[in-house]
Amino acid sequence: MERNHTMIQFFEWHIEADGKHWNHLKEWAPELKKRGIDSVWIPPITKAESPQDTGYAVYDLYDLGEFDQKGERRTKYGTKEELEEAIKACHDHGINVYVDVVMNHKAAADETETFQVIEVDPNDRETEISEPFDIEGWTKFTFPNREQKYSSFTWNFNHFNGTDFDQKTGKKGVFRILGENKSWNNRVDDEFGNYDYLMFANIDYAHPEVREEMIKWGKWLQETLGCDGYRLDAIKHIDHRFVESFVKEVTDTANRPFYIFGEFWNNDLEACEEFLNNVDYQLDLFDVMLHYNLHEASKMGRDFDLTTIFNDTLVQTNPLQAVTFVDNHDSQPNESLESWIDDWFKQSAYALILLRADGYPCLFYGDYLGINGDEPIEGKKEAIDPLLYARYEKAYGEQDDYFDHPNTIGWVRRGIDELSGSGCAVILSNGDNGEKRMFVGENRAGEEWKDLTGNREDTITIEEDGFATFPVNGGSVSVWALPTEE
Repeated sequence: MERNHTMIQFFEWHIEADGKHWNHLKEWAPELKKRGIDSVWIPPITKAESPQDTGYAVYDLYDLGEFDQKGERRTKYGTKEELEEAIKACHDHGINVYVDVVMNHKAAADETETFQVIEVDPNDRETEISEPFDIEGWTKFTFPNREQKYSSFTWNFNHFNGTDFDQKTGKKGVFRILGENKSWNNRVDDEFGNYDYLMFANIDYAHPEVREEMIKWGKWLQETLGCDGYRLDAIKHIDHRFVESFVKEVTDTANRPFYIFGEFWNNDLEACEEFLNNVDYQLDLFDVMLHYNLHEASKMGRDFDLTTIFNDTLVQTNPLQAVTFVDNHDSQPNESLESWIDDWFKQSAYALILLRADGYPCLFYGDYLGINGDEPIEGKKEAIDPLLYARYEKAYGEQDDYFDHPNTIGWVRRGIDELSGSGCAVILSNGDNGEKRMFVGENRAGEEWKDLTGNREDTITIEEDGFATFPVNGGSVSVWALPTEE
C-alpha cells in the first residue's frame, strides 16, 4: 500500500551562512524518513550575489557552488559536492529532493551597460513618469570565472525588460528598458497594473534567446543533479506561457517522474484558478488562501468561525493541485510577506493540513527546528511529531467532517484494511473546552483510543454503534486513535 506523502521545506530565512546546510540535510535524512517525510524542498542552489544571500538574488544559474565567484566558491549552503552528497543521502533513504528554482530576475552583474529606459510609477507600472533617457545599468553577465563551462550564453540588456538602479546617477526606481519588441509581459499578475517587474534585472521572456536558454538550463539542472522536481519561485511575475513550456519540456525530458509546483502568491482564489487553467494544470500551487485563513484564525481566536477554515481555498476547489502549508520563509516574522501564525494555533493548523485527505502538506523548517537570527524562535518538533506519526500511521480512509460548530470542529478518518489500526478522530477548538460525538465505525466497537498529541490523558472507549464522544481542551487539538503496540 502507498503511505501518505509529506514534504518539508528544509530551510528558513536565517539559516547560518556558514556553508554547512547541505551537510546538515545529509545528517537529517534518516530522521526525516523515520518521521514519514518523503520529500524535501531545498533552497536555491545557484550562486547568488554573495555567500550570505539566501539564493534569491541569483547571479549564475550554472554555478552550484563550483566556481570562485562573488566572494566564495560555495553558496550560503555549501559546495556542489556537498549538495550532491546531501541529495544522495536523501535518495538512499527514499526521500525525493525538490530544488527551488529562481527564474524571474538576475542580480550582481559583472559589468554595466548604457541603454534607454522610461521610468514608471512603481504602484502602476503601466504609467510612465519620465521621457526616455539613458542609464548605466547592471545588466551584463559574462561569468568570467566559469569560463563558459556548461554554457557559453552571456546576458546583456537586450535580455531584460526592466531594472531598478542607474549607476551613473545613483537613482533607484522601476525602469522599463526600451527597444524593439520591448514591453512588460502581459501574461503576468495584474497587481500594480502589471507585475512583470519584481526586482533586480528582470528577465524578458518575450526574447527567444532567453526562452531557449532557460529551458536548456532547466533540463541541464535536472540531469546534472538527478533531483526529483522543482519548486518555481515567483511565478506570478513570469509569462505563464513560458512557465507552461518550461514545465512541459523539463518533465518530458526527465527519464523519471518529475514533480513541479509553484509559488503563485495571490490570496485570490479566482486568480489562482485562472493561472492553473492558463498553464493547463501542468503544475501544483501553494495554497496561499488556506495560509491566510489559518493566519486570520490565529489572530481572531474564538471570533473566527472554524467551519469556514477551508472556504475559498485551493485545497477545497482544486485538491489535486494544492500544496498546503502553515508558514514559510516569506511569512516568517520580519520578512516580506509576514503573516506568522500564532503559537497557540500552530499545532491545530498543522493538524488541518497533515491529517486530512486532500492536499500535499509541506512542513516548514522554521516551525519544526526553529528560526535563527536576531529574534530566534524555538522549533515545535515535540508538538508536530505526533501529527507526523498520525499522518503516517493513522490518517487513511474515508473522511467524515463534523464542521457543525463555529468554535469546535472535528473529522474522522475511517482507516483502511491494509494498515492495521489505522483511522483517527480529530477534534479542534478555538474557544472553550469542547466535545463532539463522531462515528468511527461499528468495527471499532470496544477499542480504547488515546489522544496521540498528549493534550488529553483520557481513554475513550468506542461504543457498540461505532460512535464515541471525543473531548478537546480549549484552544487546542486532540487526535484520537488506537495506540499502536510497540
